[in-house]
This record gives sequence, C-alpha cells and structure tokens, in this order.
Amino acid sequence: MHRAAIQLVRASHRKGTGSLALNLVRVTSGPLSRSLEETMRRSYWVLGIVLLWGCASVLKVQDVPEVRLDQAAFFPTIEAHTDAPILAGNRIDILRNGDETFPVMLREIKHAKSTITMAQYLYEDGAIAHEFAEAFAGRCRAGVSVNILLDHHGSGKAPSDILKIMKDAGCHVEYFRRVKAEGIIFPWKLLRYNYRSHRRILVIDGRVGFTGGYGISDAWTGNGRTPEHWRDTNARIEGPAVKFLQAGFAESWLETTGTVIGGDGYFPRLEARGDVPAQIVKSSPTGGSFQSYMLFLLSISSAKKSIVITNSYFIPDKVMTEALVKAVARGVRVIVLTPGKIDSQLMYTVSRGHYGPLLLGGVQIFEYQVCLLHAKTMVVDGVWATIGSTNFDNRSFALNQEINLTVYDRAVAARLEEIFREDLKYAKQIGYEEWESRGLYERLVDLFAFPVKDQL
Repeated sequence: MHRAAIQLVRASHRKGTGSLALNLVRVTSGPLSRSLEETMRRSYWVLGIVLLWGCASVLKVQDVPEVRLDQAAFFPTIEAHTDAPILAGNRIDILRNGDETFPVMLREIKHAKSTITMAQYLYEDGAIAHEFAEAFAGRCRAGVSVNILLDHHGSGKAPSDILKIMKDAGCHVEYFRRVKAEGIIFPWKLLRYNYRSHRRILVIDGRVGFTGGYGISDAWTGNGRTPEHWRDTNARIEGPAVKFLQAGFAESWLETTGTVIGGDGYFPRLEARGDVPAQIVKSSPTGGSFQSYMLFLLSISSAKKSIVITNSYFIPDKVMTEALVKAVARGVRVIVLTPGKIDSQLMYTVSRGHYGPLLLGGVQIFEYQVCLLHAKTMVVDGVWATIGSTNFDNRSFALNQEINLTVYDRAVAARLEEIFREDLKYAKQIGYEEWESRGLYERLVDLFAFPVKDQL
C-alpha cells in the first residue's frame, strides 16, 4: 500500500488523481523551520486523509429507463438528466492530436476581434506553450479582451515567464481554486482543493469553440503515433452550441473572479453554421450535479447495435460495468480502447483490475501500445457520439468540473469510428485468460489501492 500511495503522488500533476489531497503537503509547504514544517506536514497528511475519505462518489443509480436512440423520448431524456439542450445547426470538425489541433486553434486566436476565453487544466513549459502565450499577448495588445483560467493543480507549474508574457500584454490570467499565492496559504480554500476544473475550453469571439482532451504542452504535439507525444481527439465547434461552451467558462470564471462576462463579444447571436444537432454537457459535482455520469450511463443504456469507447482512464463503477455487460447481453457489440502506456502505473493497474467482469460479459478490450492514449470519445450505434474532457472514472464523474460535446450525426460518428479502427491497428487485445494470469504484484497493488480508488 505504501508503494501504491507513492505512485499516486508521483502521478498527480497531469492526471489530477487522489494525490491532490496528499499533495497539500507540497502545495502548502514554505520556507519554515524544520520542526514547524514537520508539524505542518503531519497536519496536512491528516487533512489529506480527511479529504480522501470525503464525499467522492456519484449518486447511486438503481434503475435506468429503457429508452433507445431511435425513440422520440431519447432526446428529452438526455436533455433532462444532463441539464443541456440539444441544438440543431452546428458545424463540428474533428481534430486529432496536436498536429491537427494546435494550428487551427492558433489561427482562430490570431483572428480574434473582440474576446478570447480559455479554461485549461494543464499548461506546461515548452515551445507550444510559448507560442500560445505569444498569440494571446498579441491579441491583447490589439485590444481583444483575453480571459485565461488555469487550474491551480494541473497548471501550478506553468513557468513565470510564460505568465508574464500574457499578463504584461494585458491578458487576464487567473487560477481556479488557488490555495497558495506568493507564499501565503489560504486555509479556508483547502477543503475545495480536491475538486478541480478538468475542463478544456477555448472560445473565440463567442462564435468558434474548441474542446476535447488536449493540454497546452509539448506532450500533445505530434501525430499520436510516436512515444512521448500523446494521442488525443478534439473538436472545433461553430453554431448555437458554442453559447453553452462559453457558459462552461463563465461558470468557472465567476467562481474564481466574481466577474460576470456578458455582451455581444461573449454571447453574440449565433446563426446556424451546419446541420449537426449538438449539446454541451458541463458537470460540476461539488454543486451536486453529475451530468457527465448520466450522459455516459444513458448513452450506453440506449444502444441497440454498437458502443465504441476510447478513454485514457477507464475505471467504471459497478453500475457502469453492469450497463456495458447488459448491452452485450442484448446483442450490442461493445469495444473499449484504453492505454497500454500511461503516466500513472497505479492508474493502469487499477484500471486493469476492472477488466475481469467486462471480459467475462463479452466486452472487447484493447490497449493502445505506441504512446499514451489520452482521447476521451464514445460512439453509440454509429450516430450518437461524445468528445470531451471526461475520463471514465470516479474523479471525472464525482469530483472534477468536466465538459463534453455530444452530437447526433452519422458523419461525425463515422469519422470517430474510422479513427477508432485506425487506433486499433496500434493496439493489443486483452483476453480473459491473459488478464487472469496477471502477476502477483499487479494484483496486490490493485487490492491495496482501495482507500484511494474513489479519488481515481
């Protein structure tokens, strides 16, 4: 268990796992005397344990209605349980990896006329981080209002020179749920430290939006087929759905700054830009809402033909596991693609520990081999699809603020299924016998990780 805890701490920066609570020791430490520092460290470990055992699970779902995708009641049911309208008239472009994503984002940023908003969990040092900073700064100097919200845990190590580039140009840069600034600790904020903003939002002039799983880091550059460069899927959005992507930013910005954004620069009248029905599902579990969980559960339960899931942190709870197995039992083909290489050995081991019931139930599981798979997509029956920041784990469903784009469109779904098939060429299928024969160390780590599983 001690080794598992150490691994969890090491993995916390990018993933944002249960070590968030444990890392209060690091976050709140300062240049103190040795005896005082030791006393404080012990106090923070106690606080960390309290946070780990705090409320960290979704509402228990006892029964799910039998509403299929081809039934008229499907849209109203999804809308009701995700608190998100499904709007027609959108254009959705699928962007793979940094090679396709970053050039398009930078082009839109450089053409911004009035406003730019960005919420980002991970902003690290590197060439692409500097390029984004310079692009934001350039628009600020041109009179564009630029509001940037970085999660304090995921982006806490963003270099000061990058922040200075943006701030000196007049950009508004803030940290979400910051507990320490210039050596000063804010004790009253510690109890919310474990609840992060994992959202990825970029909106230009209130008209063009981006979301997905990307971070602003050199790890996301490349084509997703080489080591050290992560495989991800993102989306560019135009049309009425952009308003609700902006609303996701506005919610977190208001909490952080007390400032309400509004006006034509942020919320212009949006005309139809395509023919794709889409919705933006934002989840804020600390406020008692579990929209992402309900989106995934209802989508899985609605399937008649197929479910293909790509997810970087795949740890389904009992209800989700049963929903996937029940789908197979009613004739649905269910295929899950997870990472074979990951930034947290503990996460990988705990995820694999959940394979058994799924494999026995007929779910096909593949592990991506060439690099870290970070994409978070799901396609149901070749027509209903979701792309976003939500991992298939309790941290995303019950702790983090998340945001997902969902679409009802055969062309978008077909593109995501095509990408899925291409990814399978670089993946290894895991059978039940192979899973059952995993080593003693892997079994022990999974067994003794139970105190922190709700934080994963």
